[in-house]
Amino acid sequence: MQTSFPKDKIRVVLFEGIHAQGVDMLAREGFDVTALPAAAEGAELDAAVADAHVVGVRSKTQLTAGVLAGAKRLLSVGCFCAGTNQVALPEASNAGVPVFNAPFTNTRSVAELTIAEIIALHRRLAEKSAGMHAGRWDKSASGAHEVRGKTLGIVGYGHIGSQVSVLAEAMGLRVVYYDVDSKLPLGNARPADSLEELLASSDVVTLHVPATPGTAGLITRERIERMKPGSYLINNARGSVVDVDALAEAITGGHLRGAAVDVFPDEPASSGETFDSPLRGLNNVILTPHIGGSTIEAQAAIAEEVAGKLIRFINNGSTVGAVNVPGVDLPGQQAREGDEPVRRHRILNFHRNEPGFLNKLNGALAEAGANVASQYLQTAGDIGYVVLDVDPSDGDAIKTRLDALDGSIRTRLLW
Repeated sequence: MQTSFPKDKIRVVLFEGIHAQGVDMLAREGFDVTALPAAAEGAELDAAVADAHVVGVRSKTQLTAGVLAGAKRLLSVGCFCAGTNQVALPEASNAGVPVFNAPFTNTRSVAELTIAEIIALHRRLAEKSAGMHAGRWDKSASGAHEVRGKTLGIVGYGHIGSQVSVLAEAMGLRVVYYDVDSKLPLGNARPADSLEELLASSDVVTLHVPATPGTAGLITRERIERMKPGSYLINNARGSVVDVDALAEAITGGHLRGAAVDVFPDEPASSGETFDSPLRGLNNVILTPHIGGSTIEAQAAIAEEVAGKLIRFINNGSTVGAVNVPGVDLPGQQAREGDEPVRRHRILNFHRNEPGFLNKLNGALAEAGANVASQYLQTAGDIGYVVLDVDPSDGDAIKTRLDALDGSIRTRLLW
C-alpha cells in the first residue's frame, strides 16, 4: 500500500528480544526495524525512542511520561506481553498514541506452569533435585503427597484461572475459586463466598489477578495466617499482590509448607543482574524469573498478534485492540468504485471528547471544500478518534485545518 509517508522511513524500535516472528512481520511491511536484545532506561532509552515512530517493549522497559514526552514522532506503542502497566497510558492517550498488547495469548503457558508447580510442591521436587546435585541420595516418601483429592483455591477466575481449573480437575483436585466478579464455574468448580473462606479451606492457593489498586497487597500477613496450616501458595500473577516478607516468615515458621513465586515486587531490569528476595534459600520454595508466559509458543503468538495490530494501525488507521484510545475497525484502502479507480485521502484525527468538536471538524472540512466519502467516529472516556476518507484534494491543507481546531490532539494524513 502506498502511504503519504514512505514506509522505509517509518522507524520501529523493539526492545527486550521480541520474538523473530514479530520482527520479521514488521520488516516485511517495509518498515525500518531495529530489534534490541535487552531493556533500556535513562539516556539510552531516551535516545533510542527519540526519533521512533513505533516502539515495542515487553515488561521491563518503562515508557514513562518523561520518555513519551521526548518521543516527538511516536505514532504507536506495542506491548509484546499481557500487561501495559509499563507505559504511561494517560500521557500516551493525550498524545494520540495508541498502545496495543496481547492480553490473553500466553494464558495456556501460565496455566501449565501453575499445574507443574502444584505437583512439584507436593512432591518436594526442588529439594530432591538440589540434594541430588549436591551428591545426596535421599530416597524417602517423607513429605511427598499426591495432588489427587486435594483442594485447589484459585484467586481470580479469568482466562488463566479458569484454564488452571479445568486442568486441575482433570487431575483429581477439588477446585474452589474466588473472583470479585460473578463467573460461571467450569466443570465441578465452585465459587467461595469470600477470599477468607478460600484461604482457610485450600491445600494450595494460586493467584491469577491483574495489577490494580484493589489487588495491591491482596495477600497480607493476616491473610497468610488465615491459610490452612501446611498449605502452599503460588503467585504467577503480579509481584505487588503478595507480602513476600510475611510469606517467607510463614514458610520458615512452618505455617506454610512451601511456595512457588514467578513475580516479585522488585525485579532486575535484564538477565544476568543480581536477584534478591527474602524467599531465597528457603526449603520447598520454587523461584522463577518472571517466565510464566515465556514459552516459545507463547512468545511467537504474542509477537504475531501485537505486530499485526501495529501494522493495521500504521497501514490503515485501525485501533481495534488498543487499550487507551477508542477502538475503530476500518476497511483497507478502497482502490476502485465500480469500474473507476479511486484514490481517496484517509485522514486520522485524535481529539478531546468534548461537545461540539465534530461540528467544528465538519466545518473545517467544508471550508476546505472537502467531499467526505466516509467517516468513522468512536469515543472512549476523554478521547475521540475520527477517520475520514475524502475525495482527492489538498490533504496537507485539511490536516493543517484539523490540527488548528481547539481540542484537536493529533492529525495524521495516512494516504
